[in-house]
This record gives sequence, C-alpha cells and structure tokens, in this order.
Amino acid sequence: MSGAGPALDHVGRDRPNQGPSHDRVDRELLDRTAGRALRRIDGMRPSFRLPANVTTDADPNTTIKPLGELAELTHLIGALHPLPEIRGLADGLFAFAWQESRHGDLFADLVRAEPQATYPVELYGIFARAGLRNASVEDLVSTTTRLRCWRVAREDHTRTLAVLNAERRIGLPPHTDFDAVLAKTGLGSRPEPWALDRRAVYGITHDVFHLTDWGRACHRMPAALADYLRLWVPAWLECWLDEQLWDLAGELLAVSACLPTAPYDASAWERLATAQAPDGGVPESGTAPPADDSPGEPGDPGEAFRASYHSTLVTAFAATLARAGAQPAPAHPGPGPLTESEATP
Repeated sequence: MSGAGPALDHVGRDRPNQGPSHDRVDRELLDRTAGRALRRIDGMRPSFRLPANVTTDADPNTTIKPLGELAELTHLIGALHPLPEIRGLADGLFAFAWQESRHGDLFADLVRAEPQATYPVELYGIFARAGLRNASVEDLVSTTTRLRCWRVAREDHTRTLAVLNAERRIGLPPHTDFDAVLAKTGLGSRPEPWALDRRAVYGITHDVFHLTDWGRACHRMPAALADYLRLWVPAWLECWLDEQLWDLAGELLAVSACLPTAPYDASAWERLATAQAPDGGVPESGTAPPADDSPGEPGDPGEAFRASYHSTLVTAFAATLARAGAQPAPAHPGPGPLTESEATP
C-alpha cells in the first residue's frame, strides 16, 4: 500500500470495469441528481471561503474541513463523471479550493504551527494526488512525518487509514502497516451488524473510502469485507432512509458503488433524489432547511450551509461513483492531472 498513487485521469482509469448491469441503472436520475447537487454547491462558493484567521483561532471544523471535503469529492467527480458539464463544474470547484489554500501555502503555515497535527497532511494529500505540489509543504512534511510523535499509535484507526492514504498520495513512506490498521477498524473487524449505531456506520463508510481511495481503487477491497458489506449495506440503508438521515444514506450508496459488480439500489436512489430540494441541496437529515441566499461571513457561513453542504456533496459523489460503475472504461486514457495554471480559475 506504499508509494504515491497514480493521478486519476478520466472515467474508469483506475476503476476496474466491474459495474452493475447497465440495464438496471437509472442514468438519467443519477445525472440529474449529481448535476443539481453540484450546481447548488457552486452557488455556495462564498461559504467555503476561508477567513483571515484560518491559521490561528478559527474553528477548523467550519473552515478548513468543509474546504477539504469540497476538494476531495470534486476532484473525484471531475475525473470520473462521464458528462462534460458535470466534470466542468467539479473541476471549477476543485480549482477554487486550491486557490483558497493559496496554492498550498496554507498547509505550510498549518504544519509550521502544528507539526504533530495530521489534518494539514491529509488535506495537502488531496491536491498532491492531483499533481498540485507546494515545495514548502513537501520540505516540511518530509521532516515532520519522520518525528517520533508522528508514529504514535492513534486511538481512531479510521483516522490512521486517512493518514496512511495521505502519505501514499504525497509519496511519503507509510508510518505503519495499512492492512494491520484496517484489521482493527470497524470494517476490518466485521462487527455484528445489528449492534452498530450511526457513528459506527459512519466509521465503516470512511474505512471503505480510505481503503479504496474514495472509490478509485475498488480492487483493493478484500473479498471477505466486500461480502460483509454486500450482505448488510442494504439493511443499513433501509434503516437510515426510514430515519431520513440523507447524509449517511448517501455515504452508504457510495459504499455500494465501491463493491465488486457495484450493486445498484433503485429504490434507495429514488428516495434520496426525492429528498433533494428544488435548488439542488440535500439536507443532512429530515426536510430541507429554509432557503438562505445570504453567503454568510467566511468562517461563519450560516446554518443553511452547515445543514446541507456535506450531504449535498456526498449525493453528487455517490451518484458519480454509481454512474461511473455503469460506464464502460474508455478505450484510451484521458488527459493527465491538472497543471498549476489549469487549477487557477
């Protein structure tokens, strides 16, 4: 599992063509749902902007974290989705995220301030995978990831998978063994499915995302884990859809799309699409929050943003994975990773 991952080029380039039966997949619903969600996210750009105090006393959960999630998922959508319009929207949002990071200088500032912290490395890894590099960050992390404190075991094994994935993306040596950590996670231990609460299921979805590099490398999924997920994800989906937990339902649909032969749950997709508001937003839970066109202040984007940005992103992400799984692999590879100039809107 060591070494830098290859830059994702185009539809299916890193994904083995093991998609679902093409006759069963509702491409029109998936494309409509993904396109509306991305257009809503594009309208939220002001709320993703970082405040001036982002490296000092701003809350990273409402500033850097949303921007990192935007970058992670739009980079994948821009690479995997078969429709040029949707890829173009995603590419523009990914370029916006790189620009907000000051072309990576933000991560250098964060590493200098917190050399023991993992989140700056995880975030920088998103852009490094796309071929966007920052020399200052590279110099810093080549040192900080060799510190003894970096190798201290973390209680959250899912988070350790995220760190290992970032190290691979950047090209850093792994600080521990990926498979050994995976075995300790919620997914790796294959717990009794009826005993899992919402937090545990979220942990399992992220175990899948880090294992498969967010759906790009589905072949990494061990058969025993794929069998476990294939058996129980439909039941979990039914439970969380009944609870109207749309964000978790979207993550579970993305997990389904990461499995061999990518099972497609038409009923679940129809229910998630029905939860989508007319403006394209998807509430985290329940019904759509009141429309709020005000962009809010950087670092304080407003309740409507917080209640829907992640679930809206996840919906576009899951729809893209499901759509890409139904799309035959191209005969020729697509273009290479973004250059620095291409990533500047």
